[in-house]
Amino acid sequence: GWCDGNVGMMGISWGGFNSLQVAALRPVALKAVISIGSTVDRYNDDIHYKNGCLLSSNFNWSSVMLCYASRPPDPELVGARWSEMWLQRLKTQPFPLQTWLQHQRKDGYWKHGSISEDYSAVTIPALVISGWADGYLNAPPAAAANLSHHCKAINGPWIHKYPHFAWPKPRLDFSGEAIRWWDHWLKGIDNGAGALPAYRAYICEDVKPSLRREKDCGRWVAESEWPSSAISMQQFYLAEKQQLLDAAGATGEISLCSPLDCGTACGEIFALKPESELPGDQRYDDAGSLLFDTGKLDRPVEILGRPKLRLRVSVDKPLANIAARLNDIHPDGTVSRVSWGVLNLAHRHGNEHPEVMIPAREEIVEIELNESGYRFLPGHRIRVALSTSYWPMILPPPALVTANIKLGADTVINLPIRTDQGQIEVDEPQKPDPLPVYKMHQAAENRRWVERDLQTGETHYQVIDDTGEEEMPGHGLRTRHYHHDCWSIKSNDPLSCRATSRYNSWMRRNNWSIRTESKSSLSCDAENFYIEATVTAYEADLQVNQRHWKKTIKRDLM
Repeated sequence: GWCDGNVGMMGISWGGFNSLQVAALRPVALKAVISIGSTVDRYNDDIHYKNGCLLSSNFNWSSVMLCYASRPPDPELVGARWSEMWLQRLKTQPFPLQTWLQHQRKDGYWKHGSISEDYSAVTIPALVISGWADGYLNAPPAAAANLSHHCKAINGPWIHKYPHFAWPKPRLDFSGEAIRWWDHWLKGIDNGAGALPAYRAYICEDVKPSLRREKDCGRWVAESEWPSSAISMQQFYLAEKQQLLDAAGATGEISLCSPLDCGTACGEIFALKPESELPGDQRYDDAGSLLFDTGKLDRPVEILGRPKLRLRVSVDKPLANIAARLNDIHPDGTVSRVSWGVLNLAHRHGNEHPEVMIPAREEIVEIELNESGYRFLPGHRIRVALSTSYWPMILPPPALVTANIKLGADTVINLPIRTDQGQIEVDEPQKPDPLPVYKMHQAAENRRWVERDLQTGETHYQVIDDTGEEEMPGHGLRTRHYHHDCWSIKSNDPLSCRATSRYNSWMRRNNWSIRTESKSSLSCDAENFYIEATVTAYEADLQVNQRHWKKTIKRDLM
């Protein structure tokens, strides 16, 4: 191999994180990066916390990593050392949840990997890509707004996958984008990569929840600069009679105490499948929320950017969460989620030094919703939905909370309105399905369901994901992964919140057979989180190692 000294770095998810993080370290040889499905802020825009709220994905992803990290190296690659290497790996394997729960506020642990702490450290061109159905959707526009050295951003309609095979469609010719980027910044070819718009985004419209989102209607648009001078914030006031008005109405006060199982239509924070991991019909969650609707629109309303909600609010407990959703009400009554945001009110002044609320004292708080590109069509209505719970997406505070929302000039949502009706053409992949075809030896199974026990008042949110056994082309390794997650809560008891997770992983080839089993649990009381995990490893049917963790971690104002 050879290299002329010009190096590029690229990856999705953690590989995308690394690309931006390494760019901030400024190695001389690194000339450009491409970062897909990543973040610039590891506290607020990752899978652990969001504005001081503890995300369920913090537990879920720890369970995934317990499984993944327990797998052995492939003997075909490392030879006879595989067993010794595996045992060493098992004996030193950490329990990620233990570490993550010990950093419940934005401290040095999260700042270390966040380029948002010093955007000026990145001095090379960066192409940052994500999708509206991906939890990392905020990174592309944040990078375009803050990285000064030839940053280009793209947000499509996609889940957490590379955009040339992601759902929902339309897809992007990612290979063509990447080749153009590398040719220009590594080889010096004048191909227009440096003159691309600062931000290209897919504006969705008329998107309905469905069993499988194959394609989102809409169009591609471009902004030559970001933030764009063509986008202006328009105020919509939360008013009496559950109205959303373009002028402030009479003052008043509305109380809100959502059932703790409000949120089961939330979907996953970073979806990997276009089926039940995407948000469902929001009418289920709207039933436990405070709603504010516009009248039927007589013209389209298009947004591109981050909606910002301001509330004058008081609560009856020192700790409280507020969840806000921006929804599209279709003419047939179906409700789609367009954007959402949450805030632990103890973090209303920032994420580093949380402060409890003084019960009954009114304060003005701001909630920044996720980035969105969406066009509300004529005949539709715009809805703002507020709730004091958004489970299982976020975990509840220690006590049941009632919030009092003061209506008037201080309770308003600002929407980033885009009036340009133009569009651009974006190339789709030459190959409609570029992925290799795996031989299946056992069918996959995916299930996701909600159970409400009317006798006990308990709600169970369960997920089963079985990949089936598939054989990788070229080297014959067969793999299978199975997991079963269960979240439970009583609608009036936040301390009943608990989670369990079981992951099984199989690897085999000829007479070589490996299995690992991991189990995790999370529960709480008013003062602490209680976490536990076990990883057991088998060669054939012989147990070769077992690790167990049990830890009590103090709640830090959440």
